[in-house]
Amino acid sequence: MTQADFLIELGTEELPPKALKPLQDAFADGLTQRLKDAGVSFGDTERYGAPRRLAVLIRDLGLAQPDEAFERRGPAVKAAFDAEGKPTKAAEGFARGNGVSVDALERMETDKGEWLVYRGVEPGKATADLLPELVQQTLDALPIPKRMRWGTSRDEFVRPVQWLVMLLGNDVVPATVYGIESGRLSRGHRFHAPVDIEISEPAAYAETLRTQGKVLASFNERRDYIETQAKAVAKAEGVEVVIDPDLLDEVTALNEWPVALLGSFESRFLSVPAEALVSSMQEHQKYFPTHDSKGELAPRFVFIANLESKDPAQVIAGNEKVIRPRLADAAFFWDTDRKTPLVDRVEKLKSVTFQQQLGSMYDKATRLRAIAGEIARRLGDDVEQAERAAWLAKADLVTDMVFEFDDMQGIAGYYYALHDGEPKAVAQAIIEQYRPAGAGDELPLSRAGMAVALADRLDNLSGLFGIGQPPTGTKDPFALRRAALGVLRILVERDLDLDLVELVTFAADQNANLPQRDTLVPQVVDYALDRFSAWYADAGFRHDVFQAVRALNPSRPLDIDRRVKAVASFSHLVEAEALAAANKRVSNLLAKAEGDIRDGVDVALFESDAESTLWQAIQSAEAHITPMLAVVDYQGALQHLASLRDSVDAYFDGVMVMADDAAVRNNRLAVLSKLRQLFLKVADISVLQAQ
Repeated sequence: MTQADFLIELGTEELPPKALKPLQDAFADGLTQRLKDAGVSFGDTERYGAPRRLAVLIRDLGLAQPDEAFERRGPAVKAAFDAEGKPTKAAEGFARGNGVSVDALERMETDKGEWLVYRGVEPGKATADLLPELVQQTLDALPIPKRMRWGTSRDEFVRPVQWLVMLLGNDVVPATVYGIESGRLSRGHRFHAPVDIEISEPAAYAETLRTQGKVLASFNERRDYIETQAKAVAKAEGVEVVIDPDLLDEVTALNEWPVALLGSFESRFLSVPAEALVSSMQEHQKYFPTHDSKGELAPRFVFIANLESKDPAQVIAGNEKVIRPRLADAAFFWDTDRKTPLVDRVEKLKSVTFQQQLGSMYDKATRLRAIAGEIARRLGDDVEQAERAAWLAKADLVTDMVFEFDDMQGIAGYYYALHDGEPKAVAQAIIEQYRPAGAGDELPLSRAGMAVALADRLDNLSGLFGIGQPPTGTKDPFALRRAALGVLRILVERDLDLDLVELVTFAADQNANLPQRDTLVPQVVDYALDRFSAWYADAGFRHDVFQAVRALNPSRPLDIDRRVKAVASFSHLVEAEALAAANKRVSNLLAKAEGDIRDGVDVALFESDAESTLWQAIQSAEAHITPMLAVVDYQGALQHLASLRDSVDAYFDGVMVMADDAAVRNNRLAVLSKLRQLFLKVADISVLQAQ
């Protein structure tokens, strides 16, 4: 037998639920990669992760590394034998070092002479001998931010290790990991089957745990099972369960033998904003909320028990008892907070620090009001609404609701603003100020919301850069990367043609205490525009396409986006490569020219038809693209400029630009300068690379 299935299971105390799936995948990926590096063959793999175990099943694992041929070069033949042809001490020592006689050595001819060599085959090591070290290396490399010790051992892992199964075929692989000796005994469910369970062979692992141990070892299988069960129990009661993918992963990591049950709460709690109730259920209790047939929050919730109860009604009652105080707290906060209008809470923001050097949240609110108002003015929107929304945007931070449920920031403010009689646009802007929260997240829909969301991010960027705290490669405590990307997304995806330099300058001017005020604007703008590079790369754009636009030092993100898309389209034309090369050549010629290049072109100095033809083509192209550029049709302009290719090629084939006659030379450079300026109205296509 040259192959056998291999199973490793590391049993632990309950693993951190949010870390379980990453640990499971890192364990499987790390072990298989190390086997590949060791040259050991294997077939399909299956990974397992449950609250108290990480496991990997590797099918058809080679029982040994392949034999490896080797060649060792010894001394030169002329040094290996004396004049009589007898081996010297050098030859004998080389042979002895390889465990053979001199007669067993071979000769190898090279361009530097003839040498003695020893050729042999290194037998591959037994896989069983390799596995303990490979497993330990993999475990030591797992992404565990904080490891712990237990007992008197000096070993460290994410949780105390309790048992270890290592089987290669039907045999136990002898090993000691974190002080635990390997065997074939696993453990079942903590309550249903709190006994040792013998694993007869690797392939029987999952089914043995299922039937004897009441454990579904596969993370993906449990996840699908929980989702199916949750939908079924909800449907049976006429509601639809709302399943958040992240919560589903977390619940999957908390249960070995999941059972979905449906609980309920009093309908009176539905007067509280649904988001607060959902927060109570999802964040605090790990319950799944439900909707009725109209899509409204229903007084039902699905929860996952980690056992099969003989009396499920008692389990349901217990969970209903647990959730009721949480919902009662939310209702109390809702009722209490509404007694104080948001506008009266703004003053209390003076006691909340935003950042030590940038002042309080009240100071920030003052800046936001000015910045949002300026943005609205530039966009021709309602300045008063934008300023009002910005002034109230952070007021809910001092409400009991947000103090208890921090994910209610903005949401609570929205409901309280409506209760206070604020305009709907103001309330909407308060809830939209945090959008987008991350990549792919929804953007503000209202104009005031866009103004406040931009103002918040611009204040963070200008303030933190202004006090010398930009993000580093590893630290970004104020999420400035996300803030910069949010600014770009709002400006581009909401078609807001605003200038970043002007916006950052205005935002910075609202803060009188910025030590690096003189340098922060270009730093922030460059930092923000650098985020575009990854944006376009993710969208499939070539890096040089963006750089062709960036070379112009633009600062209006919406305009940049339009230019990039135009250059991307142009780059696919058959004329693109030749015109890019021509522009690069023109750029080099102009850079080497001595003195200023004349503005005008004297047709009387033309000496060939190629000069006249190109000049006429340039004038015609300029007449055509000027109205296109006026309506921001960059794509149309570049497509028209592509028609210059034949004239440009003919010009460089037949014209010596750097003529001896200074007047002729300068006139030709003026023509090329005019040509280059036409393309620079859109982008510097000389940056484009040949494909």
